[in-house]
Amino acid sequence: MIPVEQVLLIRHGQTDWNVDGRWQGALPVGLNDVGRAQAKALANYLKNRKIGSIYCSDLPRAHDTALAIGNLFNLTPTTDARLQEFNLGIFQGLKRDEIRERYPVEHSSFEADYWNYAPTQGESRRALQTRAYNVFQEITGKAIGPEVAIVSHGGTIRMLLLRLFEGAPELNHFHVENTSLTILVRESDKWRLEGLATVPHL
Repeated sequence: MIPVEQVLLIRHGQTDWNVDGRWQGALPVGLNDVGRAQAKALANYLKNRKIGSIYCSDLPRAHDTALAIGNLFNLTPTTDARLQEFNLGIFQGLKRDEIRERYPVEHSSFEADYWNYAPTQGESRRALQTRAYNVFQEITGKAIGPEVAIVSHGGTIRMLLLRLFEGAPELNHFHVENTSLTILVRESDKWRLEGLATVPHL
């Protein structure tokens, strides 16, 4: 088996809820036409890379983005629920203003305790980070390389990077765009951040 030397962390393509500003969380929202076009553009951009395996969240927006890449490489993406987006519980499907209006106490707690507050029926960022890190470790230990593509979600990717590169100044302010590409390079038993949430294909 060819070991993993590089990881391509990819956010799914655009959805209508992204455009509307609705918090999708773990709900099964699919890509819109723009998102499908973004996924195809990304796949074409990656066509000369050495992707040996693809893993993705089982939510439709991530799975369909992964399929666009898989079709080009003749690879079937492996789904894993641990790559899902931040489960926001009762906040899901709502815009930020609607959350503040309907759940003022819960929203205040969510803002006040960044890492440990879990919305009702949801999870904390700490829990999200733990599951994202655990599945990352598992994938990079068993996947076929030399490159593995992992298609996930903005919040999940953010939490994973904050665990892998704790204290890195470039992580203070960054946005994970739809179909953005973050490249990690293995150096011995550590990872180096080579590219952060770039969209050269768009």
